[in-house]
Amino acid sequence: MKKKQPQQATLTRADLSQAVFYQLGFSRVEAIRLVDDIFELITKSIAKGQDVKLSGFATFLIKSKKTRLGRNPKTGEAVSIAPRKVLSFRPSALLKKQMNLI
Repeated sequence: MKKKQPQQATLTRADLSQAVFYQLGFSRVEAIRLVDDIFELITKSIAKGQDVKLSGFATFLIKSKKTRLGRNPKTGEAVSIAPRKVLSFRPSALLKKQMNLI
């Protein structure tokens, strides 16, 4: 009886590089560089405070959170939470449709 291979639950950079290698015909080294360059460009843009829109996939947004009052769950003591920036992922309508979310 054959054992089934477990399905990979996470898509990694290596998987993306492999797909570029097979589907686009780049060398393995070129495929790895291409994927790394894309992620570096996205990361640098977000770090500069720019929104990143990948048409048909999603938009990455920087949102500013104001100071707010929170509670320490152990003691119940009120604690002030400092203002901060958070990264938000907003899927496109196309992605939502493919995932049966709309």
